[in-house]
Amino acid sequence: MEQEERDWEELRLLQEKNKEIFQVVDDFCEKNHLMHYLCGGACIGALRHKDMIPWDDDIDMMMPRGDYEQFCRLWPEQMADTPYVLCRNDETHFYRSLMTAVVDTRTTFIKERQADLEIPHGIRVEVFPIDAAPDGKLRRRLQILYALLYQIYTLNEPPVSRGKLLYVVGRILLAFTPNQRRRYRAARFFERKMSKTPITGETRFITELCSRYHYMRNDYPAQAFSGMRRVPFGKGEAPIPVGAETYLTMAYGSYMELPPKEDQKPKHDALVVDVEKSYESYRGTAYPIEYVPPAH
Repeated sequence: MEQEERDWEELRLLQEKNKEIFQVVDDFCEKNHLMHYLCGGACIGALRHKDMIPWDDDIDMMMPRGDYEQFCRLWPEQMADTPYVLCRNDETHFYRSLMTAVVDTRTTFIKERQADLEIPHGIRVEVFPIDAAPDGKLRRRLQILYALLYQIYTLNEPPVSRGKLLYVVGRILLAFTPNQRRRYRAARFFERKMSKTPITGETRFITELCSRYHYMRNDYPAQAFSGMRRVPFGKGEAPIPVGAETYLTMAYGSYMELPPKEDQKPKHDALVVDVEKSYESYRGTAYPIEYVPPAH
């Protein structure tokens, strides 16, 4: 079998596992009455292909902040005896990610960005919150500033694409918080600040703050996320925002148009993918034997 054929076969198996994990998350959210939707490429796939984008390798979801916090609290309580673990930064765990992941511990998906960490390296569905954008330019700018500070402390690295000043400020801030516990507490402080405006029936705009700067500046109409609707997705259905078309157009432009043919191919962001063996099989070879703390 040629390499290209092997890549497509690996991708097919990976997508099936992604959809299997997604179904577990979807069922959990339905059982606990939590608002949740596909987002990004997964949402585009649902509308354009009625499935995952054929060359995509992951599924991302988003939830209104209140539902997201409930999700993160309830999952460990209700799913402790399953192979699906919830991974979110805390005082002793560092994932180098802004998203919360539900990981199938029976599988392997070792990202290059996380290969130096002792964490559950399984195939995962990632979830992040959406928040109300406050009224007023000053309050909105402050919210974005808080979000950037939250990202610095959550990722334990200064931003490299927002100019030299913010990069230097980020280096200084991290130098004054030289361990995971302090950085986590700082991240939680700024997370509370950036999300202090609750989503209510009076909310005009929604934003995504656990994302790239380009997206956190978007003010989506709150009506687009006021409910969810189910659409065909693979062999079943999946929830998307009731105003998904508005959200996707603002975020991605002409999302129903296919990219150039040369871009329609698998692009794994993982060093090792294995749908049959646990990441534990790769301990000490593809990732460290012991936890590697953030640089001091």
